[in-house]
Amino acid sequence: MYQISNLLDNDDILVTASQGAFTVIEYKRDLSVSPQSAMNAYFCDAMNVRKRQVLCDLSKAPVTVQAGAMQWMVGNVNATTGIKGVGDLLGKAVRGKASGESTIKPEYTGNGLLVLEPTYKYLLLLNVSDWGGSIVLEDGFFLACESNLRHKTVMRSNLSSAVAGGEGLFNLSLSGNGVVCLESSSPKEELIEITLDNDVLKIDGNMAVAWSGSLDFTVERSGKTLLGSAVSGEGLVNVFRGTGKVLMAPVDKV
Repeated sequence: MYQISNLLDNDDILVTASQGAFTVIEYKRDLSVSPQSAMNAYFCDAMNVRKRQVLCDLSKAPVTVQAGAMQWMVGNVNATTGIKGVGDLLGKAVRGKASGESTIKPEYTGNGLLVLEPTYKYLLLLNVSDWGGSIVLEDGFFLACESNLRHKTVMRSNLSSAVAGGEGLFNLSLSGNGVVCLESSSPKEELIEITLDNDVLKIDGNMAVAWSGSLDFTVERSGKTLLGSAVSGEGLVNVFRGTGKVLMAPVDKV
């Protein structure tokens, strides 16, 4: 048995979201500062730049996390590589090389508590079932997910997106019923969710955070002709076509 004090019962800590095995906490003030960093901390607080962490309750579900994301764990927690044989290792190596994600994502099981490294980015919890049972993530956003979700790499519909659209050629896709945690440079309050019903969304810039796996993603000219694209000043745009949802940041992702 274990008991944790001065974490969730700390008046400096706010629970901002909770879903599935994950709880997101935010530190209202950064008290671990020196005189040299106090001014920085003061202005960070004014601009909502705060430390945030994810707590994973493994009694609710085993979780898979980005390599190197674990900070501490307590209780009955077992860490594995999540690899099931040589074939699985080769598959994950290929998928990791293609999508830019780490090849091995540790899997944690048991009934204890796993706490991930603090970050100044915003932490988003999405239930994949709310996205039609399949969601595609932009590179660098994945932090953790419930381990029952299936991972695979999806490829763009056309090769031009790799070089012309500001996007990678491959992306990580998660499918099934479970919760995924994303790291985002924009807060949930500023993210725009667009639902398409057999329609088209065109975005001039690298702003899509995640989208339904049912959508077809391509990079196309903004106009029907090269002249039309030149006149509009937009050139190439990222196009999402079909039925599903797109989560979009208000500015290019950094």
